[in-house]
Amino acid sequence: MFSLIFDKGSESMAIFKYICRRLLILIPVLLGISLAAFLLGRIAPSDPVDDALFRIGIEFPTETDRAEMRTALGLDNPLPVQYFTWLQKVLHGDLGHSYIGNRDIAHELLTRLPITLKLSLSALMATILLGVGGGILMASCRGTWGETLLKSLSTLLLSVPSFWIALFLITIFAEQLHILPTSGLEHGVRSLILPTIALASANIGATSRLTQANILTELGQQYIIAANAKGLSQRAVMIRHAFRNSLIPIITLVGNYFGGILGGSTIIENIFSIPGLGSYVLSAIQNRDYPVIQGYVLITGTTFVLITLGIDLLYLAVNPKIRIQGDTA
Repeated sequence: MFSLIFDKGSESMAIFKYICRRLLILIPVLLGISLAAFLLGRIAPSDPVDDALFRIGIEFPTETDRAEMRTALGLDNPLPVQYFTWLQKVLHGDLGHSYIGNRDIAHELLTRLPITLKLSLSALMATILLGVGGGILMASCRGTWGETLLKSLSTLLLSVPSFWIALFLITIFAEQLHILPTSGLEHGVRSLILPTIALASANIGATSRLTQANILTELGQQYIIAANAKGLSQRAVMIRHAFRNSLIPIITLVGNYFGGILGGSTIIENIFSIPGLGSYVLSAIQNRDYPVIQGYVLITGTTFVLITLGIDLLYLAVNPKIRIQGDTA
């Protein structure tokens, strides 16, 4: 009894150490993201001073105007001082104001972030359900025409660009069949169906291939032969044993895909006229609105890092070996 309590306590301590180590790793990563976002506004081709003067209506500034504005923006200080001043404002939720419209950037980004996250998470769920489900189906019907058909479909999804798929879906389901809307979010969940499929298409193809390959690899292991010898059904062997033991690389791949989905939503949001972060930052790039781009890099980078942390913690539930490694590392 005491041994059981001790083992549970040791396991809890290992999990606690693992979580603390992951949280400590986040600190330099987040600082690196903030530094990259800050430098983006300083190494940009145009001068922030001229942009700021143009914003207030001074198209032909004198050197005195530039000097006064440079002092007002704090650009006359050394670069490290500028960074820490900017970082202090960021920690208080102040990302500055955009050059176009003089709007509060933090408010704009936080208003649009839930829309982009909703689209990105929908695409991620589609990747998990269709990609992993398709991989399991391909593994279960290997050697048949069904596997050939699914492999051909996954290859097609991997080969065709997402923007082409988006235009194809709009043409078929919106323009010809009139089943789904072409743009905007006025129709609720129906408005997310086409952009979700377009955004997730390539990831579905890659995930299904990886899932099938990992399951087939596990089916050749010795413990599978032992499970078959016990009289377990093929379905039970595949789901309870082969699929479960192949989850780690699948989770890793799907987690890494989220970064691509989050960044790739820019084009899809623009095609479907979705008012998320992507369309906002695309307009900022066209107008050289660098404070907006800085805020976008900071917000999306931080969001991706937090999602990655969640995936790392998910490993604890899937693979108990990590707890042991976390305790002995």
